[in-house]
Amino acid sequence: MVWNEPNNLSHWNFGLDPQWRRFADMVLAAVAAVRTARPRLRLVLGGISPIDPGFLRLLASYGVVGAVDRIAVHGFPLDWNHWPLEAWPRKLEEVEAVCGVPVWVSEAGASSFGSETVQVLGLETTARLLAGRVERVHWYSLLDLPSAWEATTRHRESEGSAYYRHYYMGLVRADGTPKPACSSFPAEFGLCQWFHFEDPRLEEAVGWMRRLGARYVRTGLSWADWYRPGAVAWFDRQMRALAEFEVTLTLCYTPAHLGLEPHYAAPPREPAGVTEFAAFAAWAARRYGGAAVIDPAAGDPRARAATEKAAMVCCAAEPEPCPEPCR
Repeated sequence: MVWNEPNNLSHWNFGLDPQWRRFADMVLAAVAAVRTARPRLRLVLGGISPIDPGFLRLLASYGVVGAVDRIAVHGFPLDWNHWPLEAWPRKLEEVEAVCGVPVWVSEAGASSFGSETVQVLGLETTARLLAGRVERVHWYSLLDLPSAWEATTRHRESEGSAYYRHYYMGLVRADGTPKPACSSFPAEFGLCQWFHFEDPRLEEAVGWMRRLGARYVRTGLSWADWYRPGAVAWFDRQMRALAEFEVTLTLCYTPAHLGLEPHYAAPPREPAGVTEFAAFAAWAARRYGGAAVIDPAAGDPRARAATEKAAMVCCAAEPEPCPEPCR
């Protein structure tokens, strides 16, 4: 999946790219690279948040919408959005009218910040509204964020107490105990779970995915982490652990040395940053997007980064059996 929430300042600094032209250049380069590396992989534009048809019209004018196979959206009406939970069908219709390709809900969620009962209501109502309505719905998230960790947002000041909702989005509490919403998890839904570098919760998360009967999972690999010592070993470990699931793999987060500013949400510098992201994405497509879960023939990423010119945006599994299943 190409990036994550590109119209959210927490994930793309559109102050440095006010018309999203740099974003479009990066996506188009990535799409071209993945089509070359793994032609059968399904490419999905990273979930937009807020759900904004006008933003999609802008991207369509750059050729981005026509270049991908699916558009994804995120919605949290009980926590951050300014629309009611029951408006989900209308929000999807607005997006479908603009993009002309199938829409995925790559993140839908409800926190237990105020009440675990409210989270149950949110999950059950979302399932009633969305199950069977779209190809994919990924519930965000599986695990609560540990209180000692920092939430990935640039809105802490403006969010006020709502900032702490980020810590209560999971179906499983930070202490490893299940919330009541676990009992309401629908078989039609997938899960979204992000993992930090060398995240100690990986095995716990996989255990809960099995217990909940999840078939498909969305997670990510950080482009910024690609430059850390031990990055490939961690990526391999993560993807091996998730091998039994259909994985939608999101690639995002700019390395400090390649951004217009030293921040993970910064647009990459051109042309070097775009070329490097393309190299990362193409490598990930080859290594994790083939019939084998991990293809060692993909080689060392930093060696390939110097020579490859194109990239991958999203590696998402086909809902039906595919000659080249994406892991």
